[in-house]
Amino acid sequence: MDGPSGSGKSSTARGVADRLGLRYLDTGAQFRAMTVWMLRHGVDVHDVEAVAAHAAEPRIVSGTDPLEPTITLDGEDVAEEIRSADTTAAVSPVATVPAVRARLLELQRATIAAALAEGGIVVEGRDIGSVVWPDAEVKLYLTADPGARAARRAAENGSTSVRSTEEDLLRRDAIDSGRTTAPLVVPDGATHLDTTPWTLEEVVDRVVAIVESTRGAGAGTAGARTAGADAGGHRASP
Repeated sequence: MDGPSGSGKSSTARGVADRLGLRYLDTGAQFRAMTVWMLRHGVDVHDVEAVAAHAAEPRIVSGTDPLEPTITLDGEDVAEEIRSADTTAAVSPVATVPAVRARLLELQRATIAAALAEGGIVVEGRDIGSVVWPDAEVKLYLTADPGARAARRAAENGSTSVRSTEEDLLRRDAIDSGRTTAPLVVPDGATHLDTTPWTLEEVVDRVVAIVESTRGAGAGTAGARTAGADAGGHRASP
């Protein structure tokens, strides 16, 4: 499940994973944990070579229970710190460093492979269907109007400025879409779903429907079960 910030990926992915009895992985949390490590150790996040030189050092572990996902850094719970303003401001330059993406790609693929033994996993991020696991059974690309995305993110962060939040999201979009390594794109074969007019429950229903439809059609089980959606005829395309 890919898409820009505020499109509803996290809530949808967790809801689908819980509904279908699958594991859940938030890859964005891993990039944020990497960023926390860089900030704590005084690494200039705008210095690509410096970030790359330390990319192998942080010990990042993601818990994959969709009801209680966890993220630890060197054995410490950093679930709150990764959402801080300082981390949010610094995560984009860290996430564009090829060495960082290569390191976390290894972790993500290992987590997916392990989850397959338990029945499957819903993975969310910005390059899951295009780079991390392109052979996923079902792929989904979530979007929403910038204003709706900003309102959601502002509510999550307790911000009173939706306009400022929207500016930050659009800036992050430009960085994610323009980076050389694993840019944000609509993966081949993904269903593009605009979540603007729907409630979370409605989006989860649509995602679950297409996953079950894929299973019913006899799709193979070799790929990770990354969420997809039946758009119900509204702003969706294959």
